[in-house]
This record gives sequence, structure tokens and C-alpha cells, in this order.
Amino acid sequence: MKIEFPDLEKIPQEGPLLLAVNHVNFLDAPVLISHLFPRPTTGLVKQETWDDPILAFLFNVWGGIPINREIADFTAFQKAKQALHEGKILAIAPEGTRTEDGQLIRGKPGIAMLASKCDVMILPIAYYGHEDFKKNITHLKRTPMKIKVGKPFQIDFSQQPRDKLAMQEVSDVIMLEIAKLLPEEYRGVYGQAKVNQAAFLSYLD
Repeated sequence: MKIEFPDLEKIPQEGPLLLAVNHVNFLDAPVLISHLFPRPTTGLVKQETWDDPILAFLFNVWGGIPINREIADFTAFQKAKQALHEGKILAIAPEGTRTEDGQLIRGKPGIAMLASKCDVMILPIAYYGHEDFKKNITHLKRTPMKIKVGKPFQIDFSQQPRDKLAMQEVSDVIMLEIAKLLPEEYRGVYGQAKVNQAAFLSYLD
């Protein structure tokens, strides 16, 4: 596997950081965490992951935070807030599930809810190119994986309501920042999406 991560230097070496990432397949988390080492990094991970002993071991080592995707999991959110308070990197995939084909699907409002409670820098990261990993490995073919890092930003709720509609809109704003990093053929539902980003988003550089 060939991994291209030319934007690694864009990731701050200290301080709390919320990474907003797309989720293609099982390779995403281990590749990202290994490249961020030695920075303490965690993330919200579906609780079903702990049903697999090997994955359970890995995510326990990495300090993954299990989340029940069927409910508003306030316990997981509290642990996520605590991780940021401790200055860790917290990775969240707003889509909430693997896409397998790399095509973006609509983000869920959970990341917006967390952003509304934690005034931290958000950094978008996009993976692509490794969606054919399983097929390639059966043919002993090398798989390229590209990781792009976008511009840091914060979400400002001061002039907006914090209702369900606004949370979904903020999630779409964040997903659009991920979409900008991807070639057009991977942007999925965000290829033609129109969202009022200026109402919420402020770039930090």
C-alpha cells in the first residue's frame, strides 16, 4: 500500500483539535493514528467494533470512545469533550458509517452538537483512493491512499439558533469542507450541495 500524506505538517503539534474526516473503510483509523503519533489521538467509534476481539484490543490501545449510533449517546459525548479538554486530537466521521466506495453521504448532526459545546479548532481531512483495497489485495496489486488536510476553522453559533435544523446545516457545512479536498468523482451528495457556510464558519488562517 502506498500512502501519500503531503499535508501532515498542517496538523498542529499541540492543543485540542477536532478532526472531521470522511470514512471509507477499515484502513482510515489505523493509518491516520499511526501518522499522528506521538500526539494523543482518540475518536468516536461505533460500539459494535468491540464485538471483534482484535479490533477491540486495537481501539482500547488507541483509547477509542464507543458510541451507540442508535441514540443520543451523552456518555460518549462527555468523554469526547473530556478528551478535547485534555488537549487531545479527537477524530469524528460525520457520515457515521463506512461508505466503502468513497462517495460522500450526508453527514449526521452529531459533530455539530459537539462543536456547539466545545470551542475548538476543526480541521477537515479527506481520504481517497483506497476504496478498492480488498479487490486489489486479492490480485496482489498495490493500493494508493491519499490523505488531504484542509484549512482550519471554527463554528460560530452566536448569531444562529441551536435547533435541529441548524445542527444539520452545520454538519453540511463541515462536510463541504471535506468535499473540497476530494476529486469531484468522490464528492457524492456534496457535489452540488449549496449551504450558507458564511453563517457559521470562520477560517483560522
